[in-house]
Amino acid sequence: MATLSLTQFLTLDGVYQAPGGPDEDRSGGFEHGGWSVPFGDEDFGRHIDRIFARPTAFLLGRRTYDIFAGHWPKRADPDDPVASKLNSLPKYVATTTLDSADWAGTTLLRGDVVEEVAALKERLDGEIQMHGSGGLARTLLAHDLIDTLHLHVFPVVLGTGFRLFAEGARPAAFRLAEAAVTSTGVALHTYERAGRPAYGSYA
Repeated sequence: MATLSLTQFLTLDGVYQAPGGPDEDRSGGFEHGGWSVPFGDEDFGRHIDRIFARPTAFLLGRRTYDIFAGHWPKRADPDDPVASKLNSLPKYVATTTLDSADWAGTTLLRGDVVEEVAALKERLDGEIQMHGSGGLARTLLAHDLIDTLHLHVFPVVLGTGFRLFAEGARPAAFRLAEAAVTSTGVALHTYERAGRPAYGSYA
């Protein structure tokens, strides 16, 4: 059985929308696209390379798939740890709108996404990785299907945009497994799912 991890870029106020460029996702009139770019450094690059050393498959939402498929197939360097994995490993896309996919190794998941992903975890081995795909991530978090969170928290507040943990998120507990900070102040946190929250009182 495979585990499912999520790698997500977040602002201090929890926004995940359009970290990589001004036109990445302008949904809802979002005007702050590209907010993660000024914080990229060697520390962050090495961390991303370590994450991409582990996957056996990828799971992506439709919007993230479109962004990745428009970029990574053009990067054919076999020594690029990100491009080599994305171009060679199986990719599963949760979609209700795509009828076909040109990127080699892509399979469309067109049924009930919760059932499809649960079956995928049962069927595969190793680590299935999600990158971005915030809407899909929120659905899977609500059904306890994500085992590991790699949350990269950037020192910026935007005040608007889609949030990973929005009002009404299912209560869940996580165990901090790893933490580091880059030279530009990006907090790199890895959490493992640990059931439901425990409660107490300081009284």
